[in-house]
Amino acid sequence: MVYCAISGVRFPCLPSVYNTKSQSSFNGDPLCRKGLSFFSKKDPFSLKMLAGKSSYDSDSPNLAVTTSTATTTTTPTPEKVLVPPDGNASEDPLVPHDVECLTMEDNQIVEDKEKQETSTPLSESIIIGKTEAKSRSIPPPGSGQRIYEIDPSLTGFRQHLDYRYSQYKRIREEIDKYEGGLEVFSRGYEKLGFIRSETGITYREWAPGAKWAALIGDFNNWNPNADVMTQNEFGVWEVFLPNNADGSPPIPHGSRVKIRMDTPSGIKDSIPAWIKFSVQAPGEIPYNGIYYDPPEEEKYIFKHPQPKRPESLRIYEAHVGMSSTEPLINTYANFRDDVLPRIKKLGYNAVQIMAIQEHSYYASFGYHVTNYFAPCSRCGTPDDLKSLIDRAHELGLLVLMDIVHSHASNNTLDGLNMFDGTDNHYFHSGSRGHHWMWDSRLFNYGSWEVLRFLLSNARWWLDEYKFDGFRFDGVTSMMYTHHGLQMTFTGNYNEYFGYATDIDAVVYLMVVNDMIHGLFPDAVSIGEDVSGMPTFCIPVQDGGVGFDYRLHMAIADKWIELLQKKDEDWRMGDIVHTLTNRRWLEKCVSYAESHDQALVGDKTIAFWLMDKDMYDFMALDRPSTPLVDRGIALHKMIRLITMGLGGEGYLNFMGNEFGHPEWIDFPRGDQRLPTGKIIPGNNNSFDKCRRRFDLGDAEYLRYHGMQEFDRAMQHLEEIYGFMTSEHQYISRKNEGDRVIVFERGNLVFVFNFHWTNSYSDYRVGCLKPGKYKIVLDSDDPLFGGFKRLDKDAEYFSSEGWYDDRPRSFLVYAPSRTAVVYALVEDELEPAESENEPAEG
Repeated sequence: MVYCAISGVRFPCLPSVYNTKSQSSFNGDPLCRKGLSFFSKKDPFSLKMLAGKSSYDSDSPNLAVTTSTATTTTTPTPEKVLVPPDGNASEDPLVPHDVECLTMEDNQIVEDKEKQETSTPLSESIIIGKTEAKSRSIPPPGSGQRIYEIDPSLTGFRQHLDYRYSQYKRIREEIDKYEGGLEVFSRGYEKLGFIRSETGITYREWAPGAKWAALIGDFNNWNPNADVMTQNEFGVWEVFLPNNADGSPPIPHGSRVKIRMDTPSGIKDSIPAWIKFSVQAPGEIPYNGIYYDPPEEEKYIFKHPQPKRPESLRIYEAHVGMSSTEPLINTYANFRDDVLPRIKKLGYNAVQIMAIQEHSYYASFGYHVTNYFAPCSRCGTPDDLKSLIDRAHELGLLVLMDIVHSHASNNTLDGLNMFDGTDNHYFHSGSRGHHWMWDSRLFNYGSWEVLRFLLSNARWWLDEYKFDGFRFDGVTSMMYTHHGLQMTFTGNYNEYFGYATDIDAVVYLMVVNDMIHGLFPDAVSIGEDVSGMPTFCIPVQDGGVGFDYRLHMAIADKWIELLQKKDEDWRMGDIVHTLTNRRWLEKCVSYAESHDQALVGDKTIAFWLMDKDMYDFMALDRPSTPLVDRGIALHKMIRLITMGLGGEGYLNFMGNEFGHPEWIDFPRGDQRLPTGKIIPGNNNSFDKCRRRFDLGDAEYLRYHGMQEFDRAMQHLEEIYGFMTSEHQYISRKNEGDRVIVFERGNLVFVFNFHWTNSYSDYRVGCLKPGKYKIVLDSDDPLFGGFKRLDKDAEYFSSEGWYDDRPRSFLVYAPSRTAVVYALVEDELEPAESENEPAEG
């Protein structure tokens, strides 16, 4: 996520009409948490759901259950609202800003204390209905001490880190004690929301701030008196709707549903927090929750096994909605049929899909989530998404989800904000619960029910949709109370382990990684962290946060910085340092640019390099310009050196492989700020919210050469696996020659960044003796180059130390060219012909 305000997201702020009462929650060093245990009996929400079976189970005799009266009468068949018939319905709803409200008084919730202490432990809830829980297990916590062996510098912060680990262990122990284990706890969607049984449907919602609640929808003609809910002592509202007389379900599949509540903020209708699908009808502003439960014969059945995790990740970052060449919102089906084969053909082995979780405001790029368990309805149905994922698995592609647990939309109509009429329901109250730059709400990771919600949410997408892992968005914002804003991380460990660290959030990340890796061993977890927190990608049992990879965000920033300078001001040592500046044993995913750099207000690398010349000089039947020649050459070099040195994984945002022109600008209307200032929109245009794949495919355009180079680069990594090789040695970073030479695996990479100088008989060091051959040449005419090298030439090593290498060989290094050499015994296999069909 871009760490800046997103244009068009801020809404008019209503004045606060209520006083707020904030609840304290520990954040930072253990010394400041005196008497504030995570499960302190003084913290009302930490006690809410530590009870046993009686808190949720509809079969429990001590619960009053309200049955539906509407289902016993004949009602009109509701119209199913699964997907708006017009894929380009208005996407710029005028959503009111947050309304601050009075939080629940302590005496309203602490009175449950005695009941809580005598409740049955939730270990009984291992039995879900009449079916035993799946036989999955999560290993118990380890010692958490290996981090000090990996990085002895951490011993100076042992107090903080040991406290962090003790809190993590205590959470795990409490989950085991009261919930029957993390495996059961992470299946909250089997207890909350709509639960179908043989006899009917039970609907439960945690809303302790509400004073009255009823389930309304098409099924009962939106009658608030038909299905009134009852609240138990833990703040959970419940209603049971028996099947109709003919045995049909009381709520038809595809019908609209909401919960009406009397709250401290007044009467409000909300989409159920655990809703599995929600839709914005054409011409309407608010969304409607959809009861999504198709008949068995209509449910999508996965046909293909999930691929094993590859040694090295080559990720194609994509946004389904804007993946069409036409100016419209694309569908899951079209992405499945048109884009997935392209990704496979390009040589990537994983697709990372953005904006999956439902978000009412399209221009938020999916980062202002309103419905966490619902896939974006603009692109199709849940079964359409499952079909997309199954097809990707058939092609051998992992499917990663860009998941947003760092914040939530401030939308009070469609999302979690003020859900039960209180400011601190799912979020921190007061200023701590608001992200001032993103204009969004911040979760209270110290709340038991927030843990249940978020852990279950991650589990849901892995279990129900067969996603192969996640890229966690905005993790830096989660881990620090300053959210990484107006903060420069210098690498000083005091910046990571002090009062500004949000221990609750870090512990949540440890627990969710525990759950992911314990239950889904092949799943991948990637964290978007700009701070470079030590231990981020160390296993939890060793004392780390537990991610598999960290996004190496500094690389993209470095390229943007350099592209604003003259070639003469580029420093080879600076480039190498940025690319290799990562922690030992902590894997990184590198990228030259992601979606962040493609947004309106910024520029893609291709646009930085070639600017307006891209409009007139990209056709091969026209003369080029020095700006275009430079741009195409450096575009290829930047990508290859980023992949070659930057990490153990690589990411590219769709379209950037061929230098997609212009930026991304989502359709949006004019926006009036509270100050009266108007921010002009783009007349809700989709022109810049699409991907012109036709440009990369057109052999008569220079874009095609850049696309072919990216394809060859992925193929090279597939054959040699250089990104995950333990052997990496940089033998030359010559500032005068502007040459960088390094070994990665069995390959020798030679980059000449000089703008005019080419070097004959240029000696480069190597490790292994023998005959070398070119396996990738950015100057190849296929890639838009000038054919200054003979790809059939042979290069023989000679003995003798050079650049601290035991051997060397002579090459020709043309200006602005990158060349990769390999021993003949490791010769690259021929790349798939451009005209051959894609696999699968």
